[in-house]
Order: sequence, then structure tokens, then C-alpha cells
Amino acid sequence: MLAAAPVPSVFNGTAEVLAMVVLLATFAMFRTQLLRAQVKLYAVQSLFVSGLALAAAVTRGESELYVLAVVSAAVKVVAIPAVMRRLLDRIDGSLAGHEAFSVTTAVLVGIAVAAFGFFAVGALEVRTALLPRAALAIGVAVILESFLLMIARTDVPSQAIGFFSLENGVSIAGLVVATGMPLLLELLFLFDLLVAVVAFGVMMRTLHLRSATVSARGLERLRG
Repeated sequence: MLAAAPVPSVFNGTAEVLAMVVLLATFAMFRTQLLRAQVKLYAVQSLFVSGLALAAAVTRGESELYVLAVVSAAVKVVAIPAVMRRLLDRIDGSLAGHEAFSVTTAVLVGIAVAAFGFFAVGALEVRTALLPRAALAIGVAVILESFLLMIARTDVPSQAIGFFSLENGVSIAGLVVATGMPLLLELLFLFDLLVAVVAFGVMMRTLHLRSATVSARGLERLRG
């Protein structure tokens, strides 16, 4: 007789649902040209990543993850979107992003990249009841999609959002792979994220003051 497939745990099912919402929000960024809408989608992403940390804390009894969920929500759902909106207010209403190629092409390539992420994780042959393999695969797909978003958009705000989304994908992978040790790692990621916010903010202001645009194409002149 064939052995019955193991029933997914509560955390596994919750992690897969929350990770899928984060991936869908990443896909929505490809279809959204308004920079403010991208910031809102990033906030939605971060909210569900914080929810994943909370779910891990509840289902696995990791008390430190409650702290992680609160800090993550405060920084990535509230603080960073507020800073990005403030920066956009200061660049004279430059609300539309710039694309390296069409939305349709970006979405199709995004689907292919996400599928590659799923197959790459499946090739690892990880077999454990404690690891939500589907959530891990989605986390890898979010990382790859974020890289693609940074390539597909040529304006600094969109590239910043892509970088921040990449960190969300890393957070998902960390929460499902190393649930017992993500607090220190996530705090380090959050520190790097805050440094990146400052760096992207300075770049946005400098580009806009010098060329009245936030397009990164002007940076090509700096190549040797």
C-alpha cells in the first residue's frame, strides 16, 4: 500500500499562504507604474512577512519571534514607507516610474523566473516535515522577482523598492529555514535595510537636484 502523504502542519500551511501573498504583491509591482502604489505594495508585503514571524512565534513557541514581528512591522510597514513617501513628496511630484522594457515582457519574464526558483528549490531534495518547502520556494522566487524588478525599472525609487522586497524574500527564507535563529539575523538585515534607505534617499535627492529626474540612466556616465 502507498503511504499516506503527511498532513501539513499549521505553520507550514500558514507560511505558504502568507508567502504566496508576498509573491503576488511582487508581481503587482511589475504592473504598477505609480511610485506611491509601489510603496503601498511594499508595505503590504512587509505586513505579511511580519505576520509570518508572528505565526512562527505562536505555532512554534519561539518567544523571540514576537519581538521580531513587532520590530519588523514598525520598521518595514510603518517607518520605511513613511520615509519613501516623504522622499517622493520632495522630488516635485515625480510619481511615475521608468521601465527598461514593457510591462507584458516584465510579467512574462517574471513568471519564468518564479518557475525557475520553484524548480531550483525542488532540486535540492529537502525532505523534512518541519520545513515548508513550498514557502521556501516562494521566498526564493520573491528574491529573484525583486532582482528582476530592479533590472526592469530604471528609476531609483523603484530600484529601492525592489531591493527592499528582496530583503522580504530573504526574511521568508530565514523564517522557514532557521526559525530558531532568525532574530539576530533579521536585526542585522533590518540594520542593512536602514542603511540602504539612507543611501537610496541621498541618491534620489542628488539625482533630482542635478537633473530634475530620478532615473538611474544618468549614472551610466560614471562607468569607466
